[in-house]
Amino acid sequence: MRHKKGSRKLKRNKSQRKALLRNLSESLILKGKIKTTEVKAKELRGYIERKITKAKKGDLASIRFLRKSLSKKTVQKLISDIELFKNRNSGYTRIIRAGERKSDSAKMAIIELIKNIKEKEKKNENRRKK
Repeated sequence: MRHKKGSRKLKRNKSQRKALLRNLSESLILKGKIKTTEVKAKELRGYIERKITKAKKGDLASIRFLRKSLSKKTVQKLISDIELFKNRNSGYTRIIRAGERKSDSAKMAIIELIKNIKEKEKKNENRRKK
């Protein structure tokens, strides 16, 4: 029985699930916002928040830990953008429901990093001032 098991299987075996989360997290860090299914977004949230919390430490051991699962380019971007997350304890991502996909009616969602939301708010404030 699967009582008290934490993660979703996503109809994949362990290696495929690991690769999926790794690729989704790299896309999210590099682009700031991605569109995926709602279940994948919910599973990605916990995965990426653990990575960001680890990156906030900033020591050599944390960077090496991140390099085991993310590419060098992604880790560098995460470390350079970490100042935007310094004042937050958690909740680095936001999931917005985006309706259903036409082909198979799968529930879609947009997952984005909170830093992007703050940048958009600043741009909107600048537009209002003009």
